[in-house]
Amino acid sequence: MSESQKLLHEHSASDSDSEPEPAPDRHASPSHSSASSRPTSTSPAPAVGHPNGRPFGHPKRQSSFAQPRPDGAPRTPNRVRFEPDPVRRSMNGNRPDTEWLELEGDDYLTSNGHAEGQDRVQRLPLLTGIEAPSVTVATEDFSPEDHLESARPRSGLSSSFMNMANSIIGAGIIGQPYAFRNAGLITGTVLLIGLTITVDWTIRLIVINSKLSGANSFQATVEHCFGKSGLIAISVAQWIFAFGGMVAFCVIVGDTIPRVLDALFPSLSDMSFLWLLTNRRGCTVIFILGISYPLSLYRDIAKLAKASGLALASMVIIIVTVVTQGFRVPPESRGQLRGGILIHSGIFEAIGVISFAFVCHHNSLLIYGSLRKPTIDRFTKVTHYSTGISLAACLVMAFSGYLTFGSKTEGNVLNNFPGDNLMVNIARLFFGLNMLTTLPLEAFVCREVMNNYWFPDEPYQPNRHIIFTTALVVTAMTLSLLTCDLGIVFELFGATSACALAYILPPLCYIKLAKRSKQTYLAIAVVTFGCAVMGISVIKTMAQMSSNDPEKQAQCNW
Repeated sequence: MSESQKLLHEHSASDSDSEPEPAPDRHASPSHSSASSRPTSTSPAPAVGHPNGRPFGHPKRQSSFAQPRPDGAPRTPNRVRFEPDPVRRSMNGNRPDTEWLELEGDDYLTSNGHAEGQDRVQRLPLLTGIEAPSVTVATEDFSPEDHLESARPRSGLSSSFMNMANSIIGAGIIGQPYAFRNAGLITGTVLLIGLTITVDWTIRLIVINSKLSGANSFQATVEHCFGKSGLIAISVAQWIFAFGGMVAFCVIVGDTIPRVLDALFPSLSDMSFLWLLTNRRGCTVIFILGISYPLSLYRDIAKLAKASGLALASMVIIIVTVVTQGFRVPPESRGQLRGGILIHSGIFEAIGVISFAFVCHHNSLLIYGSLRKPTIDRFTKVTHYSTGISLAACLVMAFSGYLTFGSKTEGNVLNNFPGDNLMVNIARLFFGLNMLTTLPLEAFVCREVMNNYWFPDEPYQPNRHIIFTTALVVTAMTLSLLTCDLGIVFELFGATSACALAYILPPLCYIKLAKRSKQTYLAIAVVTFGCAVMGISVIKTMAQMSSNDPEKQAQCNW
């Protein structure tokens, strides 16, 4: 019997108008049931002469519970029982594995159709195996991960390390020799190490800001700190970074696949229609619209997971190719190292290229949440390992490429190698195919940013989905046809969006949320550095793009 039912019965008993119960006889027959020894709930007919049905001068009646027993024992109603096991066993066979539901007191009616004030227990078996038709239909497609955060698959330190390292070591690694060409060998090394340490700190800062603000995403944290203007800033930065990646991937496709096809099929350029496959612009249009665009139309980014598995393998092949094939480059393809050992004039452009390669801040909270035990210490370990391995890979690529080609190093270092090198062509093919399948991921980010900003509460609309996807892919492809210099793309988008995501927004949020300390002064310094790099790099990059100097511009040979 529940607590509310006990109070109800006690209240009914205390208000009863029945006569006082006489003291029970200790020598009463044991065959007399306890139920019959209780007073009934029916009150006697009211007496005439008193509004309450009591004769004048008659003493006020008291409840039977108020009458003390002769021996001083407390009067406890027989209806109160203490059962250690709230679920009783079955009376039918007394099977220990059968559970029954008990309805006590007023929870049921007697066979006469009215309730009696006696202690009765009705035992009914629990209903099992019953479910709604909608549940039955949806059982096969039900996925707990879609509804319960605790049911989502978790990863250990090694898996999280691989995810973050794969996010860092992307297309930007191909431009690290070009960054050393702009900054100089020693200065480039110092910049690469220093920026890696800074990025490592700002990645962890995003998780700290999320805990301080109570937000569950980078966008929500910035909006919490700076309101609508902060949401606009983070949306623009993420959109520009993802769109810049799309343009860079289109440029890489045009730089790699035509050369491979021309080397494998020399007579292809003389055929009537197939010569487009050896032309840079024609090949870019055919492969982007034929492969990347259909993949970009997917709504679910998980469908691209298998296609994106080429990323890490292609990066390893490219690094090994640049290291091993640099010794076979003819002397006429090598440039001078004189004047570029210590420091060079393109320091700010180099910062943009390096930043473009190391930005993975939009994935930091996703990787943190995927840990089985998401703590700051464990995430710090994952971040240190990931940025350390990425730094080592970028240093190997930068040293090998720049020491081989010197002042002739291009934004895509694979373009410096001759077209008849088989291993280089294999690396180009892997890299180009990887870009074809990676471009839809960036299109997905751009499309989500646009939908979340302009249509946050509206459901999915196929027409809007197709229009956004088509506009993004065609615009990025068109811009890639106007330039052959991948380094310019890295510099421009790295100087704007990458600096905002890595050096400006995370420290600004920390300054807003945390108390004044040494960390906040360090954050102010990082913000100042990021703003300076953004402004100066954009001005210098735009000036280089408008310049007619052939040494500063890549030539489109395909």
